[in-house]
Amino acid sequence: MSPQQLIDALTTSLLETLLMVGVSGGIAVLLGIPLGVVLVVTSRGAMLQRLAVNRVLAAIVNATRSLPFIILMVFIIPFTRLVAQTSIGTTAAIVPLSVAAIPFMARIAENALREVDPGLITAARAMGASPAQIIMKVLLPEALPGLVAGVMVTIVSLIGYSAMAGVIGGGGLGDLAIRYGYQRFQTEVMTAVVVVLIVLVQVMQSLGDWAVRRMSHR
Repeated sequence: MSPQQLIDALTTSLLETLLMVGVSGGIAVLLGIPLGVVLVVTSRGAMLQRLAVNRVLAAIVNATRSLPFIILMVFIIPFTRLVAQTSIGTTAAIVPLSVAAIPFMARIAENALREVDPGLITAARAMGASPAQIIMKVLLPEALPGLVAGVMVTIVSLIGYSAMAGVIGGGGLGDLAIRYGYQRFQTEVMTAVVVVLIVLVQVMQSLGDWAVRRMSHR
């Protein structure tokens, strides 16, 4: 592979990886954070205690998180075909990435919300705030730095997961590394992919740390 071909392949694969991570990360935030909120407010002694609901959701989250991503990806291929109409390619890879990221984000959000000072919640309830008001005006704003940090951890994890998606032809940098770097023994391709992944993770982590510092100062 010539240098220009390598640059073109890296650019295309990087864009595919960013698409996979961006969409699945967005889905994880939209569904994972509300799921984390439900896990907190329905737990024992919480303001909307629903132990049956809490246990069922916790069991589903734990079951999904216990599966290694490569196994989860293969296991839900029929579901992926149903949703994406295909089981290979970038679009198909978004499905297992989202399924893996939602419970991951939910647990991180749950931990961040549990770090909120219980005294603030007690004070809000004493002033007559409804559960919805407590969630929107106390829990989420106070936990925001932790939630942002959790989002970045999820995104960094998704970058690694997206590379694994290359094993089943999921596209992106992982697919490029496997098809050319591994199967065709092109060491320069594998090296270039590793460098790009390291830089991508460092950039995302730095952005996340900056955002958390900005919010913590407030």
